Amino acid sequence: MPSRPRVVAFSGSAKRPSRTRILVEALGAELGRLRPIDLAVYDLLDAGPGLGATQRHDLSAPAERLIAAIEGADALIVGTPVYQGGYAGLFKHVFDFVDPARMAGKPVVLTATGGGLRHALVVEHSLRPLFGFFAAHVAPTSVYAGSDDLVDGRILDRTVAARLEAAAAELASLIDLARPPGSGPTN
Repeated sequence: MPSRPRVVAFSGSAKRPSRTRILVEALGAELGRLRPIDLAVYDLLDAGPGLGATQRHDLSAPAERLIAAIEGADALIVGTPVYQGGYAGLFKHVFDFVDPARMAGKPVVLTATGGGLRHALVVEHSLRPLFGFFAAHVAPTSVYAGSDDLVDGRILDRTVAARLEAAAAELASLIDLARPPGSGPTN
């Protein structure tokens, strides 16, 4: 019996709870509704204080586990809060440690949260080029949620909910293309 694909949902937020984590968890739940997966959800707090390193061999054990989980995943759901019109610096710093060869061809969905619509293009202008560098297979639909779209852990905006459903369906298809029926985990 083939194994379930390992999906890592990573929130680049430095606080918990966070709207970014809620968004990546919701996308993971929708993906899990569409197909069997093994989902692991992480955020920056899971790395502990060890992200201050400049070389991978200097990372703390928790930070190294986070990077290894990202590299070992069959697919990723990534999200970042938007600060000053860009992705979070520590979000990017995590990906500075990721081996590009481990990202090539990996199915990815991009998400972000911010204070309002003026931050919505961060996904297209910052995240998509970052994952293009990695040669990841990025789902066409990304999900951005502003502060009025996520309230009390719920997605209130119908457009955001529809984009989330579309992105999950696209990620499911990308996973199926990357992992033919009967195959085991990919690395």
